[in-house]
Parts: sequence; structure tokens; C-alpha cells
Amino acid sequence: MLMKAITLVVAIRLAVIALVIAIVIIIVIASTSYYFSHKKPVTHLVEFTAPFVFGRFIVPEDNPLTKESVELGRRLFYDPILSSNNQVSCATCHKQALAFTDGLKTSIGVSGTPLSFNAMSLVNLMWGPKHFFWDGRSPSLEDQALHPIEHIDEMARDIDQLVVELNKDKTYKKLFKQAYGSVTAQGIVKALANFQRTLISANSRYDQYLRGEITLSPQEEQGRKLFMAHPDTKVTLRGGNCIDCHSQFLTSGFATAFDGFSNNGLDNDQALQAGLFTLTNNEAHRGLFKAPTLRNIAVTAPYMHDGRFATLEQVLAHYNGGIKRSKTLSPLIIEADNIPKTQNDHISLNLNEQEIVAIIAFLHTLTDEEFLANSAFANPFLEQSLERNLEKSRHD
Repeated sequence: MLMKAITLVVAIRLAVIALVIAIVIIIVIASTSYYFSHKKPVTHLVEFTAPFVFGRFIVPEDNPLTKESVELGRRLFYDPILSSNNQVSCATCHKQALAFTDGLKTSIGVSGTPLSFNAMSLVNLMWGPKHFFWDGRSPSLEDQALHPIEHIDEMARDIDQLVVELNKDKTYKKLFKQAYGSVTAQGIVKALANFQRTLISANSRYDQYLRGEITLSPQEEQGRKLFMAHPDTKVTLRGGNCIDCHSQFLTSGFATAFDGFSNNGLDNDQALQAGLFTLTNNEAHRGLFKAPTLRNIAVTAPYMHDGRFATLEQVLAHYNGGIKRSKTLSPLIIEADNIPKTQNDHISLNLNEQEIVAIIAFLHTLTDEEFLANSAFANPFLEQSLERNLEKSRHD
């Protein structure tokens, strides 16, 4: 009897152990399945490249460039669901064919009220000043993406309500799950930022010239030399003074501190707008605005932060004789002149007509036709519509 009892106890213990092991295995399998079903992929953009001459760039550690995040960001960029009336998307004010500007003096959003600023081109955003918008009020691309969504005149969207609506969309739930795990406000702005990081323009005729693939025309070459030179009458060096604010390769403002911001003489002290002062509250920064990239400048009219100049000819005319004095006017503009100074009140580059035409000819070499038509940056909804129409035509 004792042996039977011992045998029974041992059998029960073995059964309990087996049961515990089985439960543990089930838990491990279930949690592993859950992990892999909820695991965010890390599909880095291995084909992502940028010109060496642009210099180093940094991607936030908490928002790596992945195929999934860029795909999601591209869809969000073109989707009017981001606006309160479902009619305005990021692409409304940033059209690819116009180098992601909109052709208006100042943009118009859901309210119908003209905004304060001209739409800046979204190109090569990982380089240049690390403060975004004309007045530098945003410290990152992620932060920059949120501003227009919540702005009362731009998109007027409650970000939390937007999260709720995106969660109701099967496609978005899938894309967010793949990119960031779930639909969140942070995921929205991260995805938009990453899509914009991929908007790299680097195949203009100027880029091809830098790579030694083509030569510029004599007129374009004269314009390039003028663009790159600060005038110096002591050595008879004529220049357009452009490079003092627009870096040699990127043609955007400089990245160090606030070096990428400048007062370029648009207004006198009485009419001077706040500009960078909005961010710093430093009077020395009143009237300073971000120097934009000149990449694709021929298609991004009108020009300046308020769109006051309709043509490149008007821009050159401003620098050649339309400069207005103010307390914060850039000394580089005051000093730049192609003839010896004869009177302190008048500020002018004193370029001749041939030189102005040459500079404009060079600016046209900055147009990147490949960038303006790159399907990777295009509206994904139009692609889907085209695919559906093609599929339908095959069955008709």
C-alpha cells in the first residue's frame, strides 16, 4: 500500500510539473507571437544617399529613417485629413512641381485668411540652420510638422482628435503599427519629419557641374563666379555678394547658431518685422529672417518671407539699389559694393545689366528637374487611383 501511495504522489507531482511546463511553454509562445506581431521593423533606408559636399547630417536617435516611417509620412503629407475641414493638406502649400512651395505671396489655409509668411521650399532640410520657419521659431523638423496642423488659420486640427480618426482607418493603423507601433501624435509628426528629410535635391545642372559631368555656358559661369564672390574694389574683384548668406553648395543659410538668419534690407526701422526676435527676444535679431535655400529658385516665386518680389529680376534690383537702412541691417550688405563708396547713404552692389543677367542665368542652373518629378515624393493617393484605373481597364 505504501508503495502505491508513493507511486501516486510521484505521479501527481510529475503531472503538476508537466502542467507547469506546458503553461510556461504556452506563455512563451504567446508572448513571442505577440512580440513579433507588435514589433516595429527597423528597415533602414539603405539606398538613402546624400552628396558629400553637403556635409554631415544628423537624424534623431528616437526617429531613425526607415522605409516604414517615410511611407507613412508621405501619405500623411498629402492627406487633407490633417485639416479640420478635410480640404487642406501639407501639399496644399508645398507642391512638388514648385519645389514644395505654393506660388502665392503668402499661403492660405482653412480659415481663408492669408498667412503671415510665404511658403518655404522643403528641400535639403537636414542641412543649414537648425531652426525652421522664416523666423526660426521651431527647433526641429518634428516640432515644425506640428505647428501648421494646430494653427488656427492653417489646418486648425485638434491633434488628439486626429489620432482618434486615424485609428479608425485600417490603412493608417497598419502603417503606424509598422512604423511606430501604434497611432500617436508623436508618430504623426515623426513620420512627417522623416518624409521631409528625404526631400533631397542634388541633380541640378550645378550639381552635375560640381561632379565634372557638364560645363556651364560662359554666361552661367560668369554668374557662378559673381555668386561666389564678395566684391572687393581694392583688387578689382567684382561680386554679387550672394555667398555671404547662401552657402556654396547647399545655397542655404549657414548652420552655426543663428548665422543662417539675416536682415537683408527689405524695410526701415519703422516697418521692420519681428523675424528672429520672435524666438530670441533679442533686439539685435529684429528684422532677421532665415536665408532660404536657392535650390530650384527659378520655380519658387514669389520671393522673400512675405513674397513681395514676383521675379528674380526684382530680387536682383533690390540688392542692386533697393536696400533700406535699419539698425540690424547686415554689415555684409552695407559694405558690399562693386565701385568705391562715394556716399554712405546709398547702398548698392552696383552690378551692371550683363552681370545681373548672368547671375540669374546661374540661378537657373540650380533647378533640379529630377527632384521636381521624382515619383518617390509624389502624391501616393494619385498613384493608387491610377493603379485602380489601370486594373479596371484590364477587366473591361
